Amino acid sequence: MRLHPRGHSGIKALGGLLRDDPWRVRADLHCHSHHSDGLWSPRQLVDSAKAQGVELFSLTDHDTLKGQSEARAAAQACGLAWISGVEISVTWAGQTIHVLGLACDPECEALLAGLAGIRAKRLARARAIDQSLVAAGLQGALEGALSQVREPEQISRTHFARWIAQHCGLSDMRDVFARYLCDGKPGDVPQRWASLSEALGWIRSASGFAVIAHPARYRLSPLLQHCLVEEFCEAGGLALETASGSHAKREIDYFSRLASQYRLRASAGSDFHAPNESRTALGSVPLIADSVEPIWSKWH
Repeated sequence: MRLHPRGHSGIKALGGLLRDDPWRVRADLHCHSHHSDGLWSPRQLVDSAKAQGVELFSLTDHDTLKGQSEARAAAQACGLAWISGVEISVTWAGQTIHVLGLACDPECEALLAGLAGIRAKRLARARAIDQSLVAAGLQGALEGALSQVREPEQISRTHFARWIAQHCGLSDMRDVFARYLCDGKPGDVPQRWASLSEALGWIRSASGFAVIAHPARYRLSPLLQHCLVEEFCEAGGLALETASGSHAKREIDYFSRLASQYRLRASAGSDFHAPNESRTALGSVPLIADSVEPIWSKWH
């Protein structure tokens, strides 16, 4: 596949990365700003990525593109290769799956409308989470979560988790999720997001490239993993996020083999949200395994 330069995505800024060994490129194509559930501004993320030696960067906020112009300007100012990005909430086999749209046109009407539809569901789910937490004895969670967001439609479980951690004196966000917000816990509220085919359709409409984010985090049997990847391929998906801040070495190896089996490319991302919350620091992502082709290898 030969990909062409597009001004909106920043791909044409990647010329300096097209060396003989694209596997050695230090990329972080998955992180979050205060426009969704991160704590830093897009500019802070770009500056930190540059300081950490990242060569290729993308901001991928949940279901919004509002931080892209700031991220692009900051990247251009410091000489960091940048592409646009978004993380789309998808429901597949009764689970929430996250799909990254990389190098999308941030002004594509179909993509913007699709993302707006997802965001409209977030506040309704937040109210349901609050009711569940009230029943479990936690009063004021919705107000506490809303006080942290720039726009109510961007509220997420992470905002609830931060309030619960402070309210209950807990320091480990993973512990908060395990006690209150994971499957079967008081704040577990099922939600129907976009379908996989809808999300990939929006990404294609925006001339972007679809990536399954942190595939090891989903509670899928090996059979369902293959079913997900097969459906993803049939819908036009391009890559798996094999090198992830959520993945142990054995998981990187496994999903690299899976990507190779289905002739998918590989992407890399920290999934950074905030210091002391994320599993790995911004830019601290393993390199792509030699057995699978990096998603950026033919970008020019």
